Amino acid sequence: MHQPQDARIHRLAGETMGTRWSLRLANADFLPLEDVRGLVQSVLDAVIAQMSNWDARSVISEFNRLPAGDWLELPSAFSRVLSAALEWAQRSGGVLDPTMGALVSLWGFGPRADPMAPHSGVAPSAEVIASTLAAAGFDRLDRLDLSAESVRIRQSGGLQLDLCGIAKGFAVDEVVQRLQQAGWLGGLFEIGGELRSWGTRPDGSDWRVQLGGSSEPADAPLVVAVQDGAFATSGDYWHHFAADGRRYSHTLDPRTGWPIEHALASVTVHHRECMHADALATVLTVLGPNEGMAFAQDNDIAAVMWEHGSAVPLVSAAWKARFAS
Repeated sequence: MHQPQDARIHRLAGETMGTRWSLRLANADFLPLEDVRGLVQSVLDAVIAQMSNWDARSVISEFNRLPAGDWLELPSAFSRVLSAALEWAQRSGGVLDPTMGALVSLWGFGPRADPMAPHSGVAPSAEVIASTLAAAGFDRLDRLDLSAESVRIRQSGGLQLDLCGIAKGFAVDEVVQRLQQAGWLGGLFEIGGELRSWGTRPDGSDWRVQLGGSSEPADAPLVVAVQDGAFATSGDYWHHFAADGRRYSHTLDPRTGWPIEHALASVTVHHRECMHADALATVLTVLGPNEGMAFAQDNDIAAVMWEHGSAVPLVSAAWKARFAS
């Protein structure tokens, strides 16, 4: 995000969800920010307490341990995120599936005793992948609405939820909404590449966001101007491992149980809410350049995609309409 330094824009940063968060806040009155840091951290801690597979005490971990047939009442935030994930699961034909926790762990991308330890470098067998898929599937998750604020879900037996493809975006939305409620009129908040801005800079200009491109070092970054809105980026060059001379992406296709193999390096999606941008970036990454762009065009999704070895991105019609230079 390359813009001239403005002393009225104050910055905070910290760690969460295995990555870093950062906040740029329009603060023309130079107000103290201790309460802001506390607000951000409390929101992030609450999301982790509900939706982190890495926290054995979280709500999602509690559900994943339930015996078959038991029900669990969800907090309202968890219910909203799960509902959004299931909506995109339906609309994408299962390309995004929040019940793939066991598959993620099988491939070595789930919670580990030592989060910093390298991947084992061992790929599971086709037979084990097939049996793991047989115990998953968003259509196996029974839900019972109790009220507008809560939902019960039933453990069908071995079903493992994983909201990593959407929870980080939700956390961004929650922080921004809380800051707006606290009276902050403009800012930009990011968690590990998922970001949302609101209002303007102190001089009235738009926020300028630098987005990731392909993995080619010579590629120029994409910079866009925006006031209110969110961006999420998904790509296969951040997390992967190699086994027997083959490169395996951390992005898994729930339809097959195997990592994606197409030429797509990264996808960035713009949406009003970061939760949906996060989910859609995952959907398009799994679908790949051809199916993904077709899905984006059919669903009016503002998306830009980079393929390995190409410095020219694929751009959807909705993206061109929103960010035409």
